[in-house]
Amino acid sequence: MFTGLVEDVGVVHEIVNNDVGATLRIESALISSDVKIGDSICINGCCLTVVAIDDDVMSFEAGTETLSRTNLGQLSLSSNVNLERSLRPTDRMGGHFVSGHVDAVGEVAERNDEGDWAEFWFAVPMELTQQMASKGSVAVDGISLTLVDVKSDRFSVALIPHTLENTTLGQRQIGDQVNIETDILAKYVQKQLQGIR
Repeated sequence: MFTGLVEDVGVVHEIVNNDVGATLRIESALISSDVKIGDSICINGCCLTVVAIDDDVMSFEAGTETLSRTNLGQLSLSSNVNLERSLRPTDRMGGHFVSGHVDAVGEVAERNDEGDWAEFWFAVPMELTQQMASKGSVAVDGISLTLVDVKSDRFSVALIPHTLENTTLGQRQIGDQVNIETDILAKYVQKQLQGIR
């Protein structure tokens, strides 16, 4: 479980493809200084397990399912990724509960920069917007964000300068793909309401 508060932007050090997926080697001095093999790390919103540590570089195994259903399959050498260590019971809950299980890949549909701030619109599958509400929460590439407006096939967020400077969203442009995870509480509410019918 994660909070959606990005701790560091790591760099893809190496990608080793194999028959059943790939090994992603990601560099982050901050994150690697406090992890051990077997720990869960949220990478662009996707929960992966540390399988090896070599100084500042951590290795993760991603299967073909993960690579095809998230934007991790589009990573290349030197790509930046959002990183967050898993939540400890004593941590403050600054974002919202993020499971690290990506629901779908969305796309940057619109970006409106307003000085140091920005408004983003993301196009997503219509079934996801049924789990969204204005002022609710959503994770985009693992970043906990507040929904501003929700339409049938898209939603908007307002990004403060800190988020733009300290996550990969500052680099995102129209057409870029992002990992989307809706609020876990919305999923349970939707499931309960469907069961009533």
